[in-house]
Amino acid sequence: MILEHAPLQVEPGRASEFESAFAKAEQIISRMPGFRTISLSRCIERPDAYLLLVEWDTLEDHTEGFRGSPEYQEWRRLLHHFYDPFPTVEHYERIK
Repeated sequence: MILEHAPLQVEPGRASEFESAFAKAEQIISRMPGFRTISLSRCIERPDAYLLLVEWDTLEDHTEGFRGSPEYQEWRRLLHHFYDPFPTVEHYERIK
């Protein structure tokens, strides 16, 4: 299992709009091969900051399967214009 970790900084004042778009985008990613779970958390101290966590079966399910798919283009269209700056995505592997 691979954990995708992405801190998201949404442009100020666009949190509600982002959350609505994310609800649509979630439907896209949840149908992808290798997808396990997704969670989106909002920061209490910084309400325009979010933490996205996605579990995948393998790293390639995310980096090649999802990102190389037509569905990813729709994900990008829905979400990428909200970020400032664009997030750094990292992958974690459980060791214990």
